[in-house]
Amino acid sequence: MLFEVWAPHADRTALLLEGATYPMRPHPVRAGWWLTEAEGHAGDRYGYVLDDGPVLPDPRSRRQPDGPDGLSAVVVHETFAWQQPWEGRALQRAVLYELHIGTFTSDGTLDAAVQQLPHLAELGITHIELMPVCPFPGRHGWGYEGVSLWAVHEPYGGPDALKRFVDAAHAHGLGVVLDVVHNHLGPSGNYLPAFGPYFTDTHHTPWGAAVNLDAPGSDEVRAFLLESALAWLRDYRLDGLRLDAVHALADTRAYPFLEELSTAVDVLAAELGRPLFLVAESDSCDPRTTAPRAAGGLGLHAQWNDDFHHALHTALTGESQGYYADFARAPLSALAKTLTRVFFHDGTYSSFRGRTHGRPVDRSRTPAHRFFGYAQTHDQIGNRAQGDRLSATLSPGLLACAAALTLTSPFPPMLFMGEEWGARTPWQFFTDHTDPDLAQAVREGRRREFTSHGWSAEDIPDPQDPATRQRSCLDWAEPAAEPHARLLAWYRELIALRRERPDLTDPDLAAVKVAHDEEARWLTYRRGDLRVVVNLGKEPVRIKLGGGGRILAAWEPVEAPGADGLVLMPPESCAVLGR
Repeated sequence: MLFEVWAPHADRTALLLEGATYPMRPHPVRAGWWLTEAEGHAGDRYGYVLDDGPVLPDPRSRRQPDGPDGLSAVVVHETFAWQQPWEGRALQRAVLYELHIGTFTSDGTLDAAVQQLPHLAELGITHIELMPVCPFPGRHGWGYEGVSLWAVHEPYGGPDALKRFVDAAHAHGLGVVLDVVHNHLGPSGNYLPAFGPYFTDTHHTPWGAAVNLDAPGSDEVRAFLLESALAWLRDYRLDGLRLDAVHALADTRAYPFLEELSTAVDVLAAELGRPLFLVAESDSCDPRTTAPRAAGGLGLHAQWNDDFHHALHTALTGESQGYYADFARAPLSALAKTLTRVFFHDGTYSSFRGRTHGRPVDRSRTPAHRFFGYAQTHDQIGNRAQGDRLSATLSPGLLACAAALTLTSPFPPMLFMGEEWGARTPWQFFTDHTDPDLAQAVREGRRREFTSHGWSAEDIPDPQDPATRQRSCLDWAEPAAEPHARLLAWYRELIALRRERPDLTDPDLAAVKVAHDEEARWLTYRRGDLRVVVNLGKEPVRIKLGGGGRILAAWEPVEAPGADGLVLMPPESCAVLGR
C-alpha cells in the first residue's frame, strides 16, 4: 500500500504504521511530497513523523477512530457492499431537508437516523442535506469546527455508517447532500500548519488566518480541498455538496477556486453518469456565484437565498433588529421583490452593512432553481440567543402560511428538521470542546455577544452543558399529536402539490406575478395557472384574483371566488387555487 503526504518544509519524514516505523523518500515528481510503501489493512492505525517530532494524523485521513488528536486508520472504500443502484436526482424539482445527525434523534448517530427515513420519504422530500460530518473534538457539536476534511465523525458511526445511511436513503428514493466547510477549520485538533502552508496571513477572516487559496503553496492547498470534495461525491455516492460561507473564501487568483471546483464536479458527474451539484452559502447577493462559467460566472449550481428568508421572517414575526431592519420597513414589499427578483439587496443600500450591497439577477436568463428558498435553517434558528424556532412564537395559521410561501415559491424549497410538524424543541448552540480554555472562551463569547443585545447572561444557554444539546434533539412523539399532526399533513399536501403541478417548478422568474397590501397584510402571486393567496393579518380580507378557479389546498375552509373574482380569506390563513 502506498502512503503519501505533503510536507514541503520537512527535512525528513517517516510513517508510523501499527507500531513500525518506515522512512519516507521524496516524491520523484511532486515537489514537497513524501512517499513509502508498507503493508496496510483496513483499520490499521498510522500517522506521520516530521523531523523527529510527534506522531501526527494524516491530513487526508479517511478515518479518525479516536478523534482529531488520535492516529488515523486505513480505510478501503472498495470493500463496502453497496446495495442500491443509484442514478441520482437533479436540482430542478428538488425539495430539500436540512438535518443534523447529532440531534435528529436522541442517539445522535447515522444508524439511528436511518430509522426515520420512512418519515422523510412519506413527507415527499427529494434530498436530505446533512450538516457537516467531519471529525471535531468531543462528541457533540454543530460540526462547523471539523479538522479532518476527508473523514466522518466517529461518534456518528464513522465512514461505513455514512455509507449505510446514503445507501438506505437511496433505497427510499432520497438523494443526499453534505455540508462541507472550506473557509476555516477548527482551532482544536488542527495539525495542518505543521505539514505545510495551509493557512496564510495574507487575508484574515472571522476565524483568524485564511485558508491559503492564493499565497505561495496554494496549489497544493486547493488540490487538498478539491480532492476532498470529489472524494465525498465519489466514495460515498453523495448527490451534492453545500459549501459553507463561500464569501469568506479569500481568493485573488485569476482562476477562482470555486470555478475550479465546479469544473471538476461537472467532469466527475459526466464520468459517473449521474447529476452532481454544488450549493453555495453566500451573503454577497452576487448572481455570478451561480452563473455558468461560459457566461463569466463561477458555475456553482445553486445557492441559499437569505434575502428570501429575511423578508419572510420579518413578514411573519415583525422583527426588525440587525440584518432584518431593511426588510422590516415594508416586509410584504420585500417578500414580493424576492419572489420575483431573488435578491432584496440588488444594488440597494444595506443599513446593516452601512453600504450599497448586491447586484440584480437577470431574470430572463437565470432559472429559479439556482436559488433555494426557506423559512428556517440551522443558522437562522441556532444563532438566536435561545435557539427558538418560529413555532415558539407563531400561531399554527402563520406556520401554515410560512409553509405555503416556501413550498409554492419559484425556488427549490428547503426545510429544517422538525419544521414540518412545528417542533417545539429549540435548536441551540452547543459544543463539547475537550480543551477547557477553549470551552470557557466559547461560553464567555456567546454570553458576551447576546448580553450586548439586551439578554440576561443567565438566559443564554451554556454551550458546554450536555442539557443544551439534549434540549435540541427532536421529540419524535410530537408528529402524532395536535397541533403538530395537522401541520405535518399540510406540509405533505403542499409538497405533493408541488410534485404534481408543473407550474410550481417552472424556472421562469419573469413569469411570477405578485400583488400585496402592506397594511392589510395579504399577498398573492401567480405561478402559471395557479394562484397562491396568503393572509398574514388577524382580520379576514377579500382579495380580488381577477378570475375564477377552484381551491386545490387551503389551511382553513375557503370558498372559490365567484364571478366578481373575490376570495374571502380567513385570518392567518393561506390557499392555493387552480383554474
